[in-house]
Amino acid sequence: MANTRHVPERSCVACAQKFPKRELIRIVKTLEGAVAVDNSKKSAGRGAYLCHAPSCWQRGIEKGGLERSLKVEISTHAKSSLMDFYTKQILQSTK
Repeated sequence: MANTRHVPERSCVACAQKFPKRELIRIVKTLEGAVAVDNSKKSAGRGAYLCHAPSCWQRGIEKGGLERSLKVEISTHAKSSLMDFYTKQILQSTK
């Protein structure tokens, strides 16, 4: 029998497609209630995942997909910092 490792999968909160966990970006609601990108993918708190598609980030942040998943109201400042992260980190790395 081949030695195959189990690859954990998570769903994007915007498009509901399943991806390997390491391919998604984890957004976390910290224990203090703040919402931020979890670069370590291990931070304590409720997490939600977004894929790399621009439409998913738009839908997740602007249309409330992240708010529903994280069970928190996300401030305008937090929304803009999440979009800044996406444009600076994700879009720049794909060019």
